[in-house]
Amino acid sequence: MLVSTRGRYALRVMVDLAQHQSQGPIPMKDVAQRQQISLKYLEKILPVLSKNGYIVGTHGKGGGYQLTRAPEEYRVGDILRLTEGDLAPVACLEAGATPCQQRDTCPTRSMWCELGRRVNEYLDSVTLADLMK
Repeated sequence: MLVSTRGRYALRVMVDLAQHQSQGPIPMKDVAQRQQISLKYLEKILPVLSKNGYIVGTHGKGGGYQLTRAPEEYRVGDILRLTEGDLAPVACLEAGATPCQQRDTCPTRSMWCELGRRVNEYLDSVTLADLMK
């Protein structure tokens, strides 16, 4: 499993919004500047977060983005699955993957399954609040 720039940046945006939530809606140009991420790249990530109810945006003067819930209610695993898709460690375990011909006899399958379970369990145990510390 390799987390792409999209997933890493989405997490950084969410942590930044959490850290500045008391300021109300945060303009994306401010987040882009603080996180050193191009505004153009953020414009590709924000719709995914917004469409799925993770953030809400307001337009016009004083507008910007903010979280829809408390930082403690956002799990890192959920954010990464939203932006990355499946977090399976190998292709044969991805959701919707064509069943491998060696599925029933593969000597490494149980190891990959356990790795995927542990990765997901760990990422689901970390919240935005934890990352703010």
